[in-house]
Amino acid sequence: MLLSKGMTATEAGAYWIAQFAGGIAGAAVLKLLTSDFGDVTDQTGALGANDWGATISGGGAFVVEVLLTFVLVAVVLLVTGKAAAPGFAGLAIGLTLAAVHLVGIPLTGTSVNPARSLGPALFAGGDPLAHVWLFIVAPLIGAVIAVLVVRLLALPTLTPEQDEIGTDETGAQLPA
Repeated sequence: MLLSKGMTATEAGAYWIAQFAGGIAGAAVLKLLTSDFGDVTDQTGALGANDWGATISGGGAFVVEVLLTFVLVAVVLLVTGKAAAPGFAGLAIGLTLAAVHLVGIPLTGTSVNPARSLGPALFAGGDPLAHVWLFIVAPLIGAVIAVLVVRLLALPTLTPEQDEIGTDETGAQLPA
């Protein structure tokens, strides 16, 4: 959203802090629930931390996370843009997120959000903590690529003033 000018740098910084704090707090609750204090068993063995090795290489995990994040962010940008049909963004984003997870969970555990990955890695330690850099860097790269591609694909939109006088966003005269 910052790169697509949907928020200011200050808003983005506050959002990132809140996201990472929430990811760490959520992982802390999971750790508490799966400790001797709780009766919940951690079925993942690592609090749902992202990792690679069992089914995919580090390079493959990087490509998967870049591509899945690209898809998610591109959909978010396209369905929330000025030319999007109102009322369908939530459905499109939700279905995309579900599809991204169906593809990614067996491969990397699916990050597509660095804050979601950092919290569990901090508490799991070991390989998940050593590999968390990938689940921070790859989603950022995927998001940047999505912004660039959406900018290239986006159709020019007219402001009400341009529509009235027959010009596009650059001020050029539109054909009659």
